[in-house]
Amino acid sequence: MQQKKLAVVAVGGNALIRANDQVGLDQQYDAVAETARHVAELIAAGWRVVLTHGNGPQVGFILRRSELASGEVPTVPLEYAVGDTQGAIGFMFQNALGNELHRRGLQDTKVVAMVTQTLIDRHDPAFSHPDKPIGAHMDQALAERLAAQQGWQIAEDAGRGWRRVVASPAPLGIVETPTIKALLDQEVLVIACGGGGIPVVREADGTLQAAQAVIDKDRASALLATQLQADMLLIPTGVERVAIHFGTPQQRWLDTLSLAEATQLQADGHFGAGSMGPKVEAMLSYLAGCPDGVGLITNPESMGKAVSGQAGTRFLGR
Repeated sequence: MQQKKLAVVAVGGNALIRANDQVGLDQQYDAVAETARHVAELIAAGWRVVLTHGNGPQVGFILRRSELASGEVPTVPLEYAVGDTQGAIGFMFQNALGNELHRRGLQDTKVVAMVTQTLIDRHDPAFSHPDKPIGAHMDQALAERLAAQQGWQIAEDAGRGWRRVVASPAPLGIVETPTIKALLDQEVLVIACGGGGIPVVREADGTLQAAQAVIDKDRASALLATQLQADMLLIPTGVERVAIHFGTPQQRWLDTLSLAEATQLQADGHFGAGSMGPKVEAMLSYLAGCPDGVGLITNPESMGKAVSGQAGTRFLGR
């Protein structure tokens, strides 16, 4: 029997928070449940799926709670906060996807959330230039006050407010890829690379040591999709398609881009570093390693139509 095609679906951590006043865990679960319905459509259409997710706001909340309680309980190092979010968000998706598949009569597809480690270089230049946003958006005055109090580095985030920033080194390998492959062969929907994975460095004796950093979820997802030789990398986001000259009178929506076209538009600065840029970069990385694959960027509700070519922006390696 021919093996089913494989899709890596990379859901952003911000997608779990639909508004600044909807940050509670129950509200985040409701957002996860909505996304789960769209992911289940892929399973129903015959795809195998690995789901990855971001954790920027959620890891920031954990660190802030830790700082506020620092006089009462031990603080949480960054790498452990990433692990915490892999468990919590992984549970949300595992539960919501399992329930949705049950409702659709697709109980044969089991769901597993896996704590995932991502290999990095301890000498990555990102450690000298932190730029990865975590935590909630704030106005500049509050961000500056917390930065002074907590020793944070902060930056403005694509016109949406100010956030804490930390180092985000490039992912070099997903440690658990062989286990993920084995689970896929058993028709398991795997939730992996939460928050880009827990960053680790390899010591001279071959052991792994956690590092104080966070990995960009889209970069890690592209790397995992390449290591798995996935047929598709799908990145749900806040818009139905990618545009150039976004938000201007010259705005133009893009339906299909070749690898060469997308590379040129990226080089010309059409995709912002704090918005669409990392997603397009992830597509370029994935297609360089999987030239026969397809990349898709669309909003969650259009995922099914995008897969069939009726929505979204499609990236082609050939």
